[in-house]
Amino acid sequence: MKQKIFYQLAVFQILFTGLTGQNNDGWKPLFDGVSLDGWNQKGGQAIYEVNDKMIVGKTVANSPNSFLCSNETYSDFILEYEVFVDAELNSGVQIRSNSFENYRNGRVHGYQVEVDPTPRAFTGGIYDESRRGWIYPLSRNEKGLAAFKNGMWNHFRVEAVGNTIRTWVNGIMCVNLVDELTDSGFIGLQVHSIYSPELVGRIVKWRNIRIKTKNLGIDRKSVDPQVDEISFLNNKLTEIEKRKGWRLLFDGQSMKGWRGAKLNHFPKKGWQVKKGELTVIATDGGESTGPGDIITKDLFSDFELVLDFNITEGANSGIKYFVDPELNKAVGSAIGCEFQILDDKKHPDAKKGIAGNRTVGSLYDLMAAEGLTIAGRGKQFKGVGAWNRARIVSKNGHVEHWLNGEKVLEYDRFSQMFRALVSGSKYAKWPDFGQWPKGHILLQDHGDTVHFRNIKIREL
Repeated sequence: MKQKIFYQLAVFQILFTGLTGQNNDGWKPLFDGVSLDGWNQKGGQAIYEVNDKMIVGKTVANSPNSFLCSNETYSDFILEYEVFVDAELNSGVQIRSNSFENYRNGRVHGYQVEVDPTPRAFTGGIYDESRRGWIYPLSRNEKGLAAFKNGMWNHFRVEAVGNTIRTWVNGIMCVNLVDELTDSGFIGLQVHSIYSPELVGRIVKWRNIRIKTKNLGIDRKSVDPQVDEISFLNNKLTEIEKRKGWRLLFDGQSMKGWRGAKLNHFPKKGWQVKKGELTVIATDGGESTGPGDIITKDLFSDFELVLDFNITEGANSGIKYFVDPELNKAVGSAIGCEFQILDDKKHPDAKKGIAGNRTVGSLYDLMAAEGLTIAGRGKQFKGVGAWNRARIVSKNGHVEHWLNGEKVLEYDRFSQMFRALVSGSKYAKWPDFGQWPKGHILLQDHGDTVHFRNIKIREL
């Protein structure tokens, strides 16, 4: 009798799971395998249909990006799915995304988990669709670059919990992102617009799409310590950053730890702290003719520096390191190596120097910034009026400049090549320029309005 009751309960549980799409482990299918119930299309006119328990998206001509979007919105979740994509296409899956009439006439925007079968190989990275562009390319994750396999089904896992977004492709961790711009939204399957008539009718396929929204802690995967956590929190450090030795050079409220490059105190006017941003106010466009440069009170040698900058039209500024403020007490800026900040299109300095070595991201007057992450791909500047991220790494004489997550130059400051570059530059008159054991970090006043935030550093 007991066996019969247990059998009946088991049958009921199986039937209940099949009817509701739920089971005891909390996973829920987002696709029933036979219809597009629960989904709606936004954006372009790509064709979405169901075939053999798969959602198949087909490209069409003269269409913007298309998205098949879940009717429901989700905040914290673990999402799993499989993708098969034509090797000549680009695709992705939107998470925590939205479509508001007051935002670009309803254009889909939000985090996208990239599907990139091209040699760039950024699959699993996070692209912020219709907003900030790339916020976590795979430039710093070699294992992640090799995770995706062309010509086969690939398994994706996405964990969006609190302000963290983490991704895995075929079991390999690709992204460890911290960001708080959007905390909820729909899931969307992208069919990308195409650039050639030959690509009409190419397909992207999805299957086994499921989501879990409760009791996520027990199912979260361990973080690969070799995958860098990248944070976009404004003027705040994550716990991991604190453990790794990061500290804020600007807390969003005060200028503690800074002074004028040619002063023993912070400039009394011309620099402004407002709404979590540090701004140098425009004067006459001259080099340090307004409030003047500011420098850290501390000196640094081996370090990793990260900050976000936002320039106005035609603006010029810079981030200098290994700065010796005693070298130039006369007119002009303090002396040090410079990560150039510039509106390349509107400021005349972009056309001066040699071969572009005064453009944004460059080692000013010495080396030009160029795209080093992907062959043939230029530097990724997000434009005037947008926040761009600078990263400078200095260790044992090896220095790297990064712009928006991609490397734009590297050099050895103790090398013969570097000394030769200096000898032909405006810095030739300063003995051992750029080879001093340590120096200050400097933010430049070049007479134009420029905003800074999220200034943080760790000593290596």
